[in-house]
Amino acid sequence: MTDTSEVLFVCVHNAGRSQMAAALLQHYALGRVAVRSAGSEPAEKVNPAAAEALAEWGLDITAEIPTKLSTSDVKGADVVITMGCGDTCPVFPGKRYLDWDLADPAGQPVEAVRPVRDDIDRRVRALLAEIVD
Repeated sequence: MTDTSEVLFVCVHNAGRSQMAAALLQHYALGRVAVRSAGSEPAEKVNPAAAEALAEWGLDITAEIPTKLSTSDVKGADVVITMGCGDTCPVFPGKRYLDWDLADPAGQPVEAVRPVRDDIDRRVRALLAEIVD
């Protein structure tokens, strides 16, 4: 893949897992990858425990707004990573799809979200190593 690869993270509410993954990839990629996130049924705001877990690492997602997944989001992505959204993500030929089986942080305290954050962090670092020269 090229340095302009686009990664789309998708979860149901676009409030926890996909927001954390997008923030971590943006942080590590340093502009070498275009990063977006969306949800099949977006929440009204980012999960406070997910925001707190990332704030512990100096990353702020409190201003992010959960957005609705669109067909154009998927069409524009090179890599689509789903996180518990099931069959709601459209599938297009030529795209790379990964499904990350992660616990849903919705309604959980920050203590329960930290392991999810750490798991996402490991996966994001491995993904970045694959897609950036």
